[in-house]
Amino acid sequence: MSATTEPSPAPLPRITAYAGRPPVPVDPGRAAPFGWWPAACIALVALIDRVEANLMAGALPRIQEEFGFSDTAGGAIATAAALAGVILLIPAGRLADRTRRTWTIAAVVAIWSVLTLGSGLVQSYAMLFTVRVFLGGAGLLYNPSGSSLIADYYPGPGRARAYGLERFAYYSGLPLGIMAGGALAQAFGWRMMFFLVAIPGAVIALLCLTIREPVRGLGDRIEAMRADAAGATPDASPDAAPAPAPATAPAPATAETAGPAVAAPKEPMAAQLRTLLAIPTLRSVVLGLTMLFFGLGGLFYWMPSYYQRAYDLAEGPAAAIAGGVGLAGMVLGTLLGSRYGDRRHGLSPGWRVHIGAIGLAVGTAGLAGAVLIPALPGQIAFYFLANTGFSIAIPNLTAATADVVSAGRRGMGFAVLQFLITLGGAAGPLMVGAASDLTGSLRGAFTVLLLPLLAGTLVTFGGRRHYDADAAHALPPATPR
Repeated sequence: MSATTEPSPAPLPRITAYAGRPPVPVDPGRAAPFGWWPAACIALVALIDRVEANLMAGALPRIQEEFGFSDTAGGAIATAAALAGVILLIPAGRLADRTRRTWTIAAVVAIWSVLTLGSGLVQSYAMLFTVRVFLGGAGLLYNPSGSSLIADYYPGPGRARAYGLERFAYYSGLPLGIMAGGALAQAFGWRMMFFLVAIPGAVIALLCLTIREPVRGLGDRIEAMRADAAGATPDASPDAAPAPAPATAPAPATAETAGPAVAAPKEPMAAQLRTLLAIPTLRSVVLGLTMLFFGLGGLFYWMPSYYQRAYDLAEGPAAAIAGGVGLAGMVLGTLLGSRYGDRRHGLSPGWRVHIGAIGLAVGTAGLAGAVLIPALPGQIAFYFLANTGFSIAIPNLTAATADVVSAGRRGMGFAVLQFLITLGGAAGPLMVGAASDLTGSLRGAFTVLLLPLLAGTLVTFGGRRHYDADAAHALPPATPR
């Protein structure tokens, strides 16, 4: 009796992933076809950037005591630093679409590390303000290049998790910076805290050079391969098996089965901006995230000072509560948002935008409770809920941005997003500080955050109906077999 032989599995399709190198085999069904290191490295950049940016919040009372400035002046430092970054974001987006992104990120982090040292050497409020403005100008320039790289390395099934990792690192830098600022300022003085944080920045700049520069549109081309193999919109559950190949003969193992790399459009910057802002989903997501950053910026910057004033806590415990509770909420929210954002992507219409809007609603409700409840245990519980809800929204709305913007415009798309959400985040500390000076109460000042957050939530819910059409329009077709 002759033995039956099992048919050999079809070879994996090959795709050109890196310019000047031969095509490599890739499994279109994997969430991370090239591994998680690119996302992890960019997450480290985001983490150290936000840790440094929020050191001052944990040490602010001590710095105010030395230089003698008001709450409005304290909030103005964060606002001016963020605005300095905003001015350079759109050029940074254009740069991200045209140059080697890994080198840009490494250079930005290296410059940032040098400027951080200057924060510990200032001798007056004016000098502190100036150094922080220059640092703010350098700090955000990695974002368009980093966000564009993540979209190229990760197709739809892993995109929310990849952005969730980067955004979690970015936002966890807020509470970690606050806690580090309070602890380091109390233990070593506020000047030494800046010197210490500059060291990991230099190390991370070197790590960025270990990431290979992928061809533009790589993640979209892999996603198109999945859709082409399935014969329909792909099932984006991250745990699902790869879709079976169609009945036609498989593509040769040496052939590339997706379209060519995407080039940046050759058009004026103003025309690019008009094209981006014509995308309905992008407009909704940008507004929702702008309001979210407005709320988080005001909340995190002033929460340690609030705990010190309202509950008579020392700067170390106040920063530990504000940072620790915020971080715990971020961990839970990011895990929930990233997991379920990817799991139901493609199964429910507009799911990424819908779950993002739900997260915004939960976060806004939590912030309202944290403002209205005076008892410390209840206030902490609602503060935790606010951070959980906002962290559910962040990875999904960020991934939705990548989904609806074509690869050749993605650097500029994320620059526009970061430009506007940074404006929102910059306004939060200043608005709360000014309201505190007017009312004499930080608790009352926090209420200025609620109405914009509610408006952003409603607009984001409305963006769900446009998502699927916008995402389909941004996705390149696979090359016919």
